[in-house]
Amino acid sequence: MAESVRQWSALMRKEFLLEWRQRYALNGMLLYIVGAVFVCYLSFNARRGQLTPIVWNTLFWIILLFTAINAIAKSFVQERAGRQLYYYTLASPQLIILSKIGYNTALMLILALLGFGVYAFVLGNPVQDVGMYLLTLVLGAIGFAASLTLVSGIASKAENPATLMAVLSFPIILPLLLMLLKLSKNALDGLDRSSNWDEMGVVLAIDVIVLTLSWLLFPFLWRS
Repeated sequence: MAESVRQWSALMRKEFLLEWRQRYALNGMLLYIVGAVFVCYLSFNARRGQLTPIVWNTLFWIILLFTAINAIAKSFVQERAGRQLYYYTLASPQLIILSKIGYNTALMLILALLGFGVYAFVLGNPVQDVGMYLLTLVLGAIGFAASLTLVSGIASKAENPATLMAVLSFPIILPLLLMLLKLSKNALDGLDRSSNWDEMGVVLAIDVIVLTLSWLLFPFLWRS
């Protein structure tokens, strides 16, 4: 157990070091978020109050979804075959996929929280229950990271990974996104938190299922 934790920590450190050396990826995602928010501001002319809370919420999750896809799609695509074979000799496939999911979760949390701050600053903040909304962001970041990391691993084995990832991620992301929209809408309206347990349970169940599938299926994918 201690050896597994040590290997997982080393793999996580490797992911962060690679990102630090290639900071253009994170900077590009931040620029994408700021640019998308600014385009929304110009398009809807928010100063005149034309952006309703429902549209505000929907636009934010659309921006966050495409940010997640662009940020996580490179998880395995950028790994060369020789490097993957080298990792195979150092650690188990389960630890490799968990380190990828852990890193992508941290990345998505940073992007989601910063994106929410920029979005609320530019377009206003109609959220009545900010704590619940932030909790929804955390659950969404975990779900996006786990789902898209697994799909990225599958798509990396194909000749056209970008197209395959778009096709495979849709049926996984759609139910998660619908639940996140419901949760965030409840937080937007300031409803009692007890009304969110059903949707929150579904989101947690999706996260657990994806993590379990990653743990069970990735070793077979890794050997192919």
